[in-house]
Amino acid sequence: MKKVAVVLAGAGVFDGAEIHEAVITLLALDRGGAQVQCLAPNVDQMHVINHLAQQPGTGNRNVLEESARIARGSIIDLAQAQAGDYDAIVFPGGFGAAKNLCDFAVKGVDCSVNPQVETFIQQGLKAGKVFGFICIAPALAAKVIGKEGAKPRLTIGNDAGTAAALEQMGAEHVNAAVNEIVVDEKNKIVSTPAYMLGPGIADVAEGIEKLVGKVLEMC
Repeated sequence: MKKVAVVLAGAGVFDGAEIHEAVITLLALDRGGAQVQCLAPNVDQMHVINHLAQQPGTGNRNVLEESARIARGSIIDLAQAQAGDYDAIVFPGGFGAAKNLCDFAVKGVDCSVNPQVETFIQQGLKAGKVFGFICIAPALAAKVIGKEGAKPRLTIGNDAGTAAALEQMGAEHVNAAVNEIVVDEKNKIVSTPAYMLGPGIADVAEGIEKLVGKVLEMC
């Protein structure tokens, strides 16, 4: 049985992991016969968004605690995980991937990646693990794997500005539709645009299911 780590960034599209993307990923992995372990860094979110008003909210929220909502409590601190224990690593999207796992949403090409996330990706890369990056999460691959000089081949859809930023960070961007995947055989990376394009959950699911199928095939 293939063992897959799913790295979450909170719970909610505007300040955490995109819940549709995360749940579709978990469902597809389960249907594919994989053993799944959810992970998240034990850090505060960058900020909190009131998803009803789509305006800044009040208080603080913890990424690990919020991610546990999606994982039904079955989650471990990323700091306690080793990439070598898994066959594949998947990162769903949502603004949390670009706010909590890194600060690409604020700093663009000058972003930095959470040290635990960066170490986990580096470990996986060195160990030859398979990666899946969904929605905006390919920004993590561009920053970490691009810095290693590996020039990851990936997609966030077709947004010219975001694509250019990823290429500045060392990636090769490929335009793709929501129901398509881009495969980097050399670096063992699969990516799909998901809600970078939408428009709906069925469209997003088609791309994510293809991504999960390819990730499991490549393991």
